Amino acid sequence: MRGRLRVYLGAAPGVGKTYAMLSEGRRALERGRDVVVGLVETHGRPRTAALLEGMEIVPRRTVRYRGAAFTELDVRAVIERRPKVALIDELAHTNAPGSGNVKRWQDIDEILDAGIDVISTVNIQHLESLNDVVQEITGVPQRETVPDEVVRRADQIELVDMSPEALRRRMAHGNVYAPEKVSAAMSNYFRVGNLTALRELALLWAAGKVDDQLDRYRADHGIADTWETRERVVVALTGGPEGDTLVRRAARIAARTKGADLLAVHVVSADGLAGADPASLARQRTLVESMGGSYHQVVGGDVPRALLDFARGVNATQLVLGASRRGRFAQILARGVGVETISLSGSIDVHLVTHEEAKKGRRRPERARAALTPERRLTGWAVAVAGLPALTAALVPFRDVLRLPNEILLFLLLVVGVALVGGMWPAIAAAVGASLLLNWFFTPPVGRVTIADPENLFALIVFVLVAAAVSTIVDVAARRTRQAARAAAEAEVLSTLAGHVLRGEAALPSLLGRLRETFGLDSVTLLERVGDPTPEDRGDPRAWRIIATSGGAPCTAPADADTDVVIGDELVLAARGRLLNAGDRRVLEAFAAEAAVALRQERLEEEAELARPLAEADKMRTALLAAVSHDLRTPLSAAKAAVESLRGSEVEWTDEDREELLATADESLTRLGRLVDNLLDMSRLQAGVLGLALQPVALEEVVPRAVDDLGPLCDHVEDDVPVELPDVVADPALLERVLANLIANAVRYSPPGYKVLVTAGRHGDQVEIRVADRGPGIPPQDHERVFLPFQRLGDRDNGTGVGLGLALSRGLTEAMGGTLIPEETPGGGLTMIVNLPVHSEAAAP
Repeated sequence: MRGRLRVYLGAAPGVGKTYAMLSEGRRALERGRDVVVGLVETHGRPRTAALLEGMEIVPRRTVRYRGAAFTELDVRAVIERRPKVALIDELAHTNAPGSGNVKRWQDIDEILDAGIDVISTVNIQHLESLNDVVQEITGVPQRETVPDEVVRRADQIELVDMSPEALRRRMAHGNVYAPEKVSAAMSNYFRVGNLTALRELALLWAAGKVDDQLDRYRADHGIADTWETRERVVVALTGGPEGDTLVRRAARIAARTKGADLLAVHVVSADGLAGADPASLARQRTLVESMGGSYHQVVGGDVPRALLDFARGVNATQLVLGASRRGRFAQILARGVGVETISLSGSIDVHLVTHEEAKKGRRRPERARAALTPERRLTGWAVAVAGLPALTAALVPFRDVLRLPNEILLFLLLVVGVALVGGMWPAIAAAVGASLLLNWFFTPPVGRVTIADPENLFALIVFVLVAAAVSTIVDVAARRTRQAARAAAEAEVLSTLAGHVLRGEAALPSLLGRLRETFGLDSVTLLERVGDPTPEDRGDPRAWRIIATSGGAPCTAPADADTDVVIGDELVLAARGRLLNAGDRRVLEAFAAEAAVALRQERLEEEAELARPLAEADKMRTALLAAVSHDLRTPLSAAKAAVESLRGSEVEWTDEDREELLATADESLTRLGRLVDNLLDMSRLQAGVLGLALQPVALEEVVPRAVDDLGPLCDHVEDDVPVELPDVVADPALLERVLANLIANAVRYSPPGYKVLVTAGRHGDQVEIRVADRGPGIPPQDHERVFLPFQRLGDRDNGTGVGLGLALSRGLTEAMGGTLIPEETPGGGLTMIVNLPVHSEAAAP
């Protein structure tokens, strides 16, 4: 059986997660449970360390990487020990390279699979979904993250909460960080605003987890009643003109309670034939989402029950409906959706909101087109006019043989045929005519329009009713067939529109072109208002500008169009070619809404493109200041310390000591000069003002100089550059800088006992210089990342430089017309390959 995971969640370091975890571990020990400490980081906090006294601690495993030793959780040792509970700190921790798993949460998964309960900790900033939000708030990127689903799967999550003021007091008392770090921490990451925002994120995330647990509990126990643990306001939309009023009213109701949810729902008829205006629903959906709500659509034949089923399913507390637009007589015949919903609502509060449309009544629908074609109706009339006399003439000779019921059935057969062919009115006329003919020719007394026998009267009445019923059914079936065909056509058009968007073809000209083709229009134009609206501007071309158009001559104002759709206050979609009916207009409005979205998306992309260079420059500047602060200080401090030692009179230095101090100062100043040169060159590259002096360069002269630039590290380099290689086109000084950076980087990551190999060879019109090391290498997916400024993959501090070397090397190489690409070294390691063009004279055969 899999073990259970308990996670202590905190808003920031220092709130007491580890302390709470250890306290729970000690309580479990007192209850007699077998508890071990798998791994706990006390961070030098004495009160936390005191809780470890007397607890069994599983020794850590040592992992060596790049000459350094790291201690990590020993998963095998914990599993072999098989305790009941293991305390393992820092769920989001990234293990050192060479460990069994990349992340500690993967280690914990193995331990849980072994049937061992685990108690762990995590901060809100380490959750993957909130990583970018936390970076925006604090300005500090979090490299160690854990997928939200890993934490959500925990059997128990406990929030360790502390107010920002209390946490800052803890820090001021030295209970979180060492005294020398407190001032910097409190003025940066641990500002009151940052801590307040992080605390709210933690509370909201924990509340979401609690909601999930509550929904699961109610589902498992079959609880349908609403539990008012949190306000959820559901607003029902029909697509009618009152929808905007309902949405705004529901949003105000939700706003009265902090943290309330707003949900909009539209019930689609189960038969799918009569639907709401898609353009109105699209506009109302946008309004709901702009107010922080969510839009939902459900299918149901009984609207009140469908609304309440949805409301109970989301544990809603309030339901907002619009007052009925039906007339008084219709409300007498049927109670309506509002009254029916209130009677079935139970514990859900139902708000019936009045609106301007209520007193106008339900709009009369557009007069429906005839269900049958004119040709079928004419055929029906022809069959009725010709068939009745013909059938009468055929039956008169057999009047003494056939009885009246048989004659009625034959006439009924004719009337049904007329109904099938011509629809209702020809069939009704045929039924009336047939009844008169039956009465005159076949019903005693014959030759008179009277009926002596009451049974014959009843038979004739039934005859007319059956004829009318059959003709009505035929007419309704034909009408439904036409409606279904119409709905299928609309669905196909809207499906095409949706596919158009999903395929990324949402550019305005493409969208308008698809609309023009769909309806066979001459031109379709999207117009935007210029200036403030006036009553006369519909026909004034100066008040509008064309955003996009497709087809022939565009409309310059809405008045020029045969059909126009208003999109908000500023946009109008104008179509020229023919007048569209109401059914086509619904689809046109859906296209118009999508055109507005496409325009907004295009403009947002343009704004993003304009802001991207500023953002990149700001990102570069921020990273530069963050990285350089350490890297400038380190060589300066070393040089200053060496000079001050030499100038001091307290110690009498030997010649050997003096030479060592001078060498230290020289090395530090050289390193500082190299750093400043890199920064200046990177700035010139970014600004595009790097000066180049391209000329023929002999590699057998440049490579040794680049190796000599390394100073004492040159003993770790072996070069094999053939003297017969042709000259390359390059700037000698810049090429030397590139090679020195690449070789220095390779030496830094090469293991002891291995030399960096520098080779060169000609390939066509290019000379290839290869710098190969036997270090840990770089995963192929990270090959391009190493060329970004301020990137040092695998490093945990700033002590290895600002990460400009490779970025600068590639920039300089490309400026000289070459390329720099990484490649895996056979047998392990990384090879950097510089390709430069051969000098033209050497390239000639």
